[in-house]
Amino acid sequence: MRESYLEVDLNAISYNLKQIKEKVGDKTSIMPVVKANAYGLGVTNLKEVLLENGIKRIAVAIPEEAIELKNQDFPFEIMILNEILPEEANKVVENNFICSIALLEVAKQLDETAKKQSKKVRVHIEIDTGMGRVGVKPQEALKFMRELKKYRNLEVEGIYTHFSNADVDEEYTKEQIGKMDYVIEKLKKENLLPKYIHASASSGILNFKQARYNLVRPGIILYGYFPDEKLKETLNLKPATKLKSKVTFVKTVPEGTPISYGRTFQAKEETRVATVPLGYADGLRRILSNQGEVIIRGNRAKIIGNICMDNFMVDVTNVPDVQIGDEVILWDNEKLSIEEMAQKCHTINYEILCTIGQGIPRKYIK
Repeated sequence: MRESYLEVDLNAISYNLKQIKEKVGDKTSIMPVVKANAYGLGVTNLKEVLLENGIKRIAVAIPEEAIELKNQDFPFEIMILNEILPEEANKVVENNFICSIALLEVAKQLDETAKKQSKKVRVHIEIDTGMGRVGVKPQEALKFMRELKKYRNLEVEGIYTHFSNADVDEEYTKEQIGKMDYVIEKLKKENLLPKYIHASASSGILNFKQARYNLVRPGIILYGYFPDEKLKETLNLKPATKLKSKVTFVKTVPEGTPISYGRTFQAKEETRVATVPLGYADGLRRILSNQGEVIIRGNRAKIIGNICMDNFMVDVTNVPDVQIGDEVILWDNEKLSIEEMAQKCHTINYEILCTIGQGIPRKYIK
């Protein structure tokens, strides 16, 4: 195992699932979103935690993710959230995946493919209530559902939408909920309302009780993080990850010594410098050069010089007795948070998690 690794606490994920279940109640099913390799945590090792918590269905982004999980004997129903291309219909039908659709062209191809295989394929219709990404317009949803009745090998199992600002914009989200409720009422009147209705991912779960319907899609909160720091009081969660490494080299340099590429840092006095084997190839953002911090021996230490592809340097002048092999913490959710790192990188905690390189081992604790 490399000196650098992402520590993943499976007990924390199990705890978070229980908190989410309590929040949404018994009448609402939970479909964890495990796309992007479970937001970078490593989806394969989450299987037992999901099973132990009674999860029956999971969601991914693309067919390739679903196929990978099926090949690893994941015993869950798998829904593909992204709109597929018509030529991907065979992957969906052959593997009995649940599919999101918003185009009749895709519906037709799924139907024809399913007919050839003597199958029915389950689909969920995405309604674009204001995300502006993919989906049927609310005013066209009824017509779309009527058209789908022509396809005998399609089973319309659900309708759903996606909120764009549920973490920070109450008024706009309520507008989206209103549009979704409009569609629901229209479908009800023609007896076309399917089994599942879902709209809420993490932010919706926390902020909008009326939009939980009978299925929710928790993502970032499953892993113990919040879409926005202002939501921390809405649910008691346990962050599931820590990013750690070790000191591999220590030296003392005189005043004026440049550190790393570009000589963006030059020592203003005699400086003790530690090298850490983690870099931008591993997902550590180069923007943290000369401004990021880590924890060594319980003390904060500043990153100095440009972050390299697989190393960075730290000023440990004021950290007593730093030695080769000392633990380096990039975030621990206590003295340093992933949110602090994300803020310095002008991004969000989602992106920090998802882009930790696959060359960084995941170490699972339970």
